[in-house]
Amino acid sequence: MERDDLNVLAAFLAVAEERSFTKAAKRLSVSQSALSHAVRGLELLRSLRPALTDIRAALGKISGLRGKPTGRVRLIVPAFAALPVLGPKLGEFARAYPDVVLDITTHERQVDLVAGGYDAGIQYGEFIERDMIAVRVSPDHRPAIVGSPAYFDNHPRPKSPRDLLQHRCINFRHGPDEIYRWEFEKGKQSLTVAVNGPLIVDDVDLVTRAALDGVGLAYLGEDRAVPHLETGALMRVLEQWCQPFPGFFLYYPSRRQQPAALSALIDTLRLENRRKTI
Repeated sequence: MERDDLNVLAAFLAVAEERSFTKAAKRLSVSQSALSHAVRGLELLRSLRPALTDIRAALGKISGLRGKPTGRVRLIVPAFAALPVLGPKLGEFARAYPDVVLDITTHERQVDLVAGGYDAGIQYGEFIERDMIAVRVSPDHRPAIVGSPAYFDNHPRPKSPRDLLQHRCINFRHGPDEIYRWEFEKGKQSLTVAVNGPLIVDDVDLVTRAALDGVGLAYLGEDRAVPHLETGALMRVLEQWCQPFPGFFLYYPSRRQQPAALSALIDTLRLENRRKTI
């Protein structure tokens, strides 16, 4: 039997597994004397043991790092979704995954994730392409049509969505060209209204500010409107026509291997986890 380190270790392994020099020698196709001589060489194992221990520890660290989220996650989000969806979770995510860089871009326009180099996006479900995987990251949303007391001093309250055509309304722009058409639902009835008014903006904070200042009626998310409704700074109309609808989803292309960093972000933001922490 040739005397090299690999043969010596193979001999030792065979003896250990077979628990018999005879069976081990037969398995290795060598004589018992040759096998016995080779195993004597394992005296060197005493000097190798510390090195083998260090190697085993290093391999353990490498194995642990394979599943540890690292790297950069590029995310595109509408500005009006960034604070309510991401805001409450940024600190938690940064503490749990210190080796992940979360790179967030706010943009109202729909983009091609792959072409834009993004790993994922956040958007209302109705705007997400069907070939994407979508994970819900917010509760249901409900719209609120609101105006200031000063506005209603000079304008009657609308009784149906079509009455809005006679009102001054604050328009919201999605992307460079698309003006949002106000959507309504009551029972089995649903309709959209292209409102008109003195102001078109692409920032929800400006919509709220303008409504508070009496510029016109605004279409807001109920969560944004409630604090001002409670103080009386805004008044609500057409409440029966404003039904809940699914909120925001994180979406991403289907991949065979999902990066660990993206999986970590999804687990942090998914609605089930949010409910546990609220």
